[in-house]
Order: sequence, then C-alpha cells, then structure tokens
Amino acid sequence: MSLCILTAGKTVTLAVAAFTLSWTHSVERTRWREDWKVLPAGLQVVAAWVKGSGAGMDPPEGSVLRNGWWVYAPRIGPQPRLVLAASGATGEGWTLCTAKGCRELGKAAGETTVVESCDGTSQPR
Repeated sequence: MSLCILTAGKTVTLAVAAFTLSWTHSVERTRWREDWKVLPAGLQVVAAWVKGSGAGMDPPEGSVLRNGWWVYAPRIGPQPRLVLAASGATGEGWTLCTAKGCRELGKAAGETTVVESCDGTSQPR
C-alpha cells in the first residue's frame, strides 16, 4: 500500500507504511501529533500526543503524561481517508512526516487536503 495526498487538483503518492501527522490547535495554540499506519482497510491511528488540554481537547481516560505530552492510543477503527481543511488561524497547516522526510499540507485558509491509502499508482481508493 501507499499513501496518496490529494491537494489543489494534484495527487502525490508516497510508498510508505506509516506516517506522523502534527499540527497546532487553532484555539489553544498547543501541538498535537498522531502516528498512523497505511493499511489495505484504510488509515489506522495507533498513537496520539497532546501538548496540553482545554477547548474540547482534553486527553481521554487512560492517557499518560510523558515529557509534557499526554500520550494515548485512540480507540477507532481504520479510516477511509483524512480530510484536512486549513483554518488559517495558526499561520501553518499540518506537517506530515515519514521516514523519508516531512512536508507541510494545507497552509492556506480554506485549502482542503485529502490523505488516503492507495495502490501506489496515484489512484486513490
């Protein structure tokens, strides 16, 4: 499986099995980070880190505080896709990192980016 990133009418395909998605919360101005696996069934979040709490972002039951981050394993099944829509309120978008490097997604307000698993031929499922 590969990861397809669709933005501004273009598709970028990354041959990866996992990625990390991070961003700054637009109200609390705190960092979030999630680790994802790319599976045939979709995208599976395996771990999340929240650098604080408030404004509807309290860490769930079972979270552990490590080096200033609340760490937990989200309990949701594979997602068919992630739709990232930029608010423009933080001056940055999302950062998607793989073992091969990082890229910024959705920096401009209103810009929508779709991230989903694909077969590696630049064709989303």
